[in-house]
Amino acid sequence: MQQSHRPAGQNSSLNFPPRGSRAEARPRRGTPESVRVAAARALGARFRARHSSSGRGPPLHRGRRGGCAGAPRGPAPGSALGGPNFTLGEGSGLVKIMAKSGLGQDPDMTAAATILKRATELDSEAKFQQALTCYQEGLDLLLRVMKGIKDNNKKCNLKAKISHYMDRAENIKKYLDQEKEDGKYHKQIKIEENATGFSYESLLKEYLNETVTEVWIEDPYIRQTHQLYNFLRFCEMLIKSCKVKTIHLLTSVDAGNRTEQLIALEEIKRSLGSHGVLLEVEYSSSIHDREIRLNNGWQIKIGRGLDYFKRPQGSFSLGYCDFDLRPCRETTVDIFHNKHTKKL
Repeated sequence: MQQSHRPAGQNSSLNFPPRGSRAEARPRRGTPESVRVAAARALGARFRARHSSSGRGPPLHRGRRGGCAGAPRGPAPGSALGGPNFTLGEGSGLVKIMAKSGLGQDPDMTAAATILKRATELDSEAKFQQALTCYQEGLDLLLRVMKGIKDNNKKCNLKAKISHYMDRAENIKKYLDQEKEDGKYHKQIKIEENATGFSYESLLKEYLNETVTEVWIEDPYIRQTHQLYNFLRFCEMLIKSCKVKTIHLLTSVDAGNRTEQLIALEEIKRSLGSHGVLLEVEYSSSIHDREIRLNNGWQIKIGRGLDYFKRPQGSFSLGYCDFDLRPCRETTVDIFHNKHTKKL
């Protein structure tokens, strides 16, 4: 798989300087006790704030953050977007903290180090959406670890690293939010012939959250038996991944087997209804485009629509049930964001 994310435009206030450049943060002085206490309590809550329906994240700063003298401070709002001045492989990073604090055996700390290392790699490759997801997951783990640390010095050292990663994650989120606001966000995923690991959930999970309540699917080939099963699997994925209430399907009529198509879609409709989801089906004889739209603004265009999987080798072969193990046909996936998602 080849993956690229190249912003189509660049906001002058959000340019990405080279990692380790002088645009990075400088240490700050100590803060009053009242500010430190309030900031410490807000540290976890601030980052845990997830994407709201408006797509805007938390502000970059709420006064001085931290509670330890010498803790690093991230770029000020409106400044150039700078990254952490350390990596996981450096002695001043998480590896050193793990060694000094005896946290090397903590599974959450080990997992956080691995995830954040991947985040910095994706960040350096300009794969910002994926990097942001890894930063968020890694920070959640570090916050969990910090709650169990009693030693104040160790807690301050870890908090400084959390603060630094958090600044980077928030700056990336601000950048991506601006790209979405300007309608410039575009990510392309190229699925190669016989590639695996591209189930509907793996492909779309980072765009599905509790804000998704309505989905539009435009695909002319929800007609044959295996295509109807593809649509059923896609609906199952939506039920598990978000709080969908309405699914709109626009497809074409199977002139050779219309009865089976209508019966299958009606059965899917009844089944979705038992889960509190409404399925609305419309038919068009001139439909050609393949597109999925979510009411949180994401727009996904898959070259082959939902039918990009190869036929399994047999009924008892790997990939028959788990689509992550099913070989794919070559296709391209283009992902955009538009806050004014229109209905079909």
